[in-house]
Amino acid sequence: MKIRVGLADDNPKLLQSISAGLKQYEQIQIEFVAIDGNEVLERLDKYAIDVMLMDINMPDMNGIEATEKLKEKYPDIKVIMLTVFDENDKIFDSILAGASGYLLKDVKTIQIVEAIEDVLDGGAPMSPEIATRILGLLRGKSTGELKKERAKQFNLTNRELEILQEIASGAHYNQIAEKLFISPKTVRKHIENIYSKLHVHNKVEAIQLAMKHKMI
Repeated sequence: MKIRVGLADDNPKLLQSISAGLKQYEQIQIEFVAIDGNEVLERLDKYAIDVMLMDINMPDMNGIEATEKLKEKYPDIKVIMLTVFDENDKIFDSILAGASGYLLKDVKTIQIVEAIEDVLDGGAPMSPEIATRILGLLRGKSTGELKKERAKQFNLTNRELEILQEIASGAHYNQIAEKLFISPKTVRKHIENIYSKLHVHNKVEAIQLAMKHKMI
């Protein structure tokens, strides 16, 4: 059985180069190529794949957003992000979105093939430079900071995250207001903003989504 692969990059030359290189390996079958996140999602409605090689910086919909949407609809597809080294600030966002691997674009084709095989075996392939950077990120972040990083995926402010945590603990509007030294009216406004940003309609849905994404 060949490994079915999708490839997305907004650089036509690089897209052609990686595609041509992978086609030299008989165990790999390129099902489709795309130049942005929207095109990736459209192609996935027509083609079944095992692994998606995803560029981070693409127009219209970037690779991080596309990965998040892909994983919601096709959780079994493995995603390996492709990046250049000056995009280190997006490593954590990619992992939170559901990526299983992270490679620099200048790696050799054989390394991409090995990463594809590795990720299907349950591994998390990464270029050494990327792995070192991730360790640095994790060492430098407390549990609270990691929660804030996850909350940023939904544009939640620190205050909104704080109130969301209070809601999850069972606190009522007045209790939250008293604890945070703000008015109940302000608490209600924050909660309305939280629901809007999370695209939920009530407290239970908000808590479930927050727990799913490990924000609380």
